Amino acid sequence: MVGTARRNTGVEGVGGGVGLTALLVAAARAIETHRHDSLARDVYAEHFVLAAPASAGWPVRVQQAPGGDANPLWGRFARYFGLRTRVLDDFLLRSVHSGARQVVLLGAGLDARAFRLDWPPGRVIFEIDREGVLAFKHKVLGELSAIPKAARVPIPVDLRADWVGALTDAGFDTAAPSVWLAEGLLFYLPSAAETCLIDAVDRLSTAGSALAYEVKLEKNLLDYRDSPLYTATKNQIGIDLLSLFEGEPRPDSAGDLASKGWSTSVHTPFDFTRRHGRGPLPEQNDALAGNRWVFANKPRP
Repeated sequence: MVGTARRNTGVEGVGGGVGLTALLVAAARAIETHRHDSLARDVYAEHFVLAAPASAGWPVRVQQAPGGDANPLWGRFARYFGLRTRVLDDFLLRSVHSGARQVVLLGAGLDARAFRLDWPPGRVIFEIDREGVLAFKHKVLGELSAIPKAARVPIPVDLRADWVGALTDAGFDTAAPSVWLAEGLLFYLPSAAETCLIDAVDRLSTAGSALAYEVKLEKNLLDYRDSPLYTATKNQIGIDLLSLFEGEPRPDSAGDLASKGWSTSVHTPFDFTRRHGRGPLPEQNDALAGNRWVFANKPRP
């Protein structure tokens, strides 16, 4: 069950660098959950935010943020994460209802999809992330007596290490269709690491598998260093996203997948804002301008 949120368990694991961005996404999901026109609900998100010392003072409702929805971070940027959550939730559920038996969350962070989505029987959720992140999540969810709605297999391994071996050792079946998710991950990886990850997903995926991931297309991210989203994130909560992103040109992973026989589609977040009737729209000096959401399917014979 999910009780009243408590502050500061004393367990960190997500207190700096890229790990801190997992708390940012959790705060955004908490804010989205409490909106009257919510796109996605995550009742666990605010518990993560309030449990970590690094984020204990952050808002979990938009009314708690200075300026409310006019706040670039907790208004527009948080709504972006809410929209992304909804779109990827829908993709995962469509994929498992179309036959995917396994779900692999690459860089799972504080993703609580194993607990909050209604999975068909017999599905397995593999969560890959660093040990400290998964330990923090395990402690918070344990204190809430949260029960996953599918078999859940945490895999504490850095994606720069042998995560493929760790995944297969944990029971991943290369003969069963799978759906993969790399949400908010690839732009923190060097280009070569992204290419290796995409190649590994292809090798491990049988026909009927699917993949969704997020990329940034700009070759010079510094062009947006003064954008409201980046400056608000740095000034309000001390996360300098540009210092965490890999600034080198990105590989054409969608093209690579297509050359391997996958069908791919590439969308802007704004495509889904228009589809759902809420979410961010383009603006001047927009840090979201280069964001793309890529969806790929490995066709059956």
